[in-house]
Amino acid sequence: MILVLYGTAEARELISLLSAGGYPVLATALTAYGGTMAGMGGAVEVLPAPESVADLAGQLKHHNIRVVVDATHPFPGPLSEMARLACMNLQVPYVRYQREETNLPDDPLIHPVDSWDEAVHLAARLGDTIFLTTGSNNLELFVRSPVMKGKRLVVRVVPDHRIIKKCQDLGFLPRDIVALQGPFSTRFNRAIFQAYKADVIVTRDSGRTTDTKIKAALALKLPVVVIKRTPPTGNSMVYTYQQVLRLVKQYLGEPG
Repeated sequence: MILVLYGTAEARELISLLSAGGYPVLATALTAYGGTMAGMGGAVEVLPAPESVADLAGQLKHHNIRVVVDATHPFPGPLSEMARLACMNLQVPYVRYQREETNLPDDPLIHPVDSWDEAVHLAARLGDTIFLTTGSNNLELFVRSPVMKGKRLVVRVVPDHRIIKKCQDLGFLPRDIVALQGPFSTRFNRAIFQAYKADVIVTRDSGRTTDTKIKAALALKLPVVVIKRTPPTGNSMVYTYQQVLRLVKQYLGEPG
């Protein structure tokens, strides 16, 4: 049995690909919406979101999971870390699917940074209305930083009630919460940035979805702060579906 960690459109496609190849696949995600989308990919069952490493390890043992495929966001979050540790403890192979990094244009409006803290301080210097397209993780770093005093923060997140509640608990007003499910085209991003009168865009290097944000910002002559990824570690990182299949066959053999 394979467990796929859902978090991207590619996760659903990988579930379909593995299922079509004859491998039984379970899925899990941190949100109910993610679980629903994972189920649409053809997973045999969508497991409840784990609450801890021990919880996930218990699921792996109970369902006899022999390979975990992590297809969550290119910036690994809590689910990725739980899976990595649970797999290490149980000696279950862990495969991390990763989108290729964005090839950033050579433009003075693009500002790559290596950390969230650097992104906070740079964004504050670049404008007064800061449009965050970084998701819900680390929003508190922007909200609670002294350099953001007097700034307007607008955040775009998926329309999940727990995420919206997090934004509200952090003090975001309804007018500054853009609850939409991507991916978004360059034209759509441009319209949203204009509608909210953004002065600066902050994004993470999420691969192909980052490109449309950058194109939209450059078309509007807006500076873009791009948070780069931490260099990957270990030898379980793959970048194509074929590499995932190759490793699954290596660990499990041919299905059937």
